[in-house]
Amino acid sequence: MRRVELYTDGACLGNPGPGGWAALLRYSAREKLLSGGEPCTTNNRMELTALLQGLKALKEPCEVHLFSDSQYLVRALSEWLPAWQRRGLRKADGKPVENRDLWEAILEELKRHRVLPTWVRGHNGHPENERVDREARRQAQRQKAQARTPCPPKRAPTDTLFSE
Repeated sequence: MRRVELYTDGACLGNPGPGGWAALLRYSAREKLLSGGEPCTTNNRMELTALLQGLKALKEPCEVHLFSDSQYLVRALSEWLPAWQRRGLRKADGKPVENRDLWEAILEELKRHRVLPTWVRGHNGHPENERVDREARRQAQRQKAQARTPCPPKRAPTDTLFSE
């Protein structure tokens, strides 16, 4: 199995808001930078999208050394995911995991690849982390500039079944 390094980051201007993601793949001396964005999203969705797109870009099964400054992403992969799977992608409180659609797609990719997650401190001079951070922020700015309407604010859940 080939060993690949994957550096990922997600950015969001507001949460929710215009977002961007970036994934840098490195194999030996070769690199590939992937990026994109969404007009109305969350930071966590962009973090997951960066991982998903990085894994999908690999043409064969690989040992993927993932480097991310997202505690959510790294902890989910290294701690929470097995329990979520046993409970049908539900958290300990019985509620569905957030971003279930992305987690389902990531689980499919994890069938092909062995992912070894490592957390790196963001904005701390790590060259590859800084590079994907710049690109993710650039993509978020691009989404903001192209937005026709502002992203609606996230509504707090209500305790009633009736409309207000």
